[in-house]
Amino acid sequence: MLDAGSTRETLLEVNNIEVIYNHVILVLKGVSLNVPKGGITALLGGNGAGKTTTLKAISNLLQSERGEVTKGTIRYRGEVVQASDPADLVRKGVIQVMEGRHCFEHLTVEENLLTGYYTRNTGKAEMMRDLDKVYTYFPRLKERRRSQAGYTSGGEQQMVAIGRALMSRPETILLDEPSMGLAPQLVEQIFEIVKDLNEKEGLTFLLAEQNTNVALRYAHYGYILESGRVVMDGPAAELRENPDVKEFYLGVSEEGRKSFRDVRSYRRRKRWLS
Repeated sequence: MLDAGSTRETLLEVNNIEVIYNHVILVLKGVSLNVPKGGITALLGGNGAGKTTTLKAISNLLQSERGEVTKGTIRYRGEVVQASDPADLVRKGVIQVMEGRHCFEHLTVEENLLTGYYTRNTGKAEMMRDLDKVYTYFPRLKERRRSQAGYTSGGEQQMVAIGRALMSRPETILLDEPSMGLAPQLVEQIFEIVKDLNEKEGLTFLLAEQNTNVALRYAHYGYILESGRVVMDGPAAELRENPDVKEFYLGVSEEGRKSFRDVRSYRRRKRWLS
């Protein structure tokens, strides 16, 4: 676990990147962030803020959507990686769990998990040990292992997506919108598992999340994106207490909780953008 105020090795460094789609649409504008080893770093902001684009820039999945990093650098363990093949980055230990889960619906839960293992060249015994470990963290998946993934619940599919990533033995997981479409109880369950994986397995997480409230309870550090720019960053505990974050992202002000309509109108006069 990353203790507040501790200094850790920086695994991932994003330095002043710009991303353009279709050669004309500027989506990210000078985004910089650092992800320390053994930490949970949250990338926060509303829909369209640029969170998913940032993760895809890191994992080199932009080209399939006609996007490209046109400025800045992305380094992993000090090595420039923005021009790397996505498969090479997976072999380096970085894997993205996509927004919307993206299971192979026609395969069983266990077959989905095993697809995450095929990037490795180790024996069946090690594969089964890793599979057992995934089932330890996700006992529900063990119960549903013979079920076709397309017929499982949204929460179970999110577990499958994370479990499949674990089978590749990653060092860093880029987790995109893990709470999307899930009931609050399931959201807490998923984040508790992320916390356990971080503390017990030493996994590093960069997670993109609209649910600022839950993300800041589990993350160690956070970056807030708006319109493709980082507008605020800091330790998660400090962001939770920041009056701007409370007012505009948590819906709370000195007068108490505001309605969504009130918060939306106040977004037009954000102090950090004035």
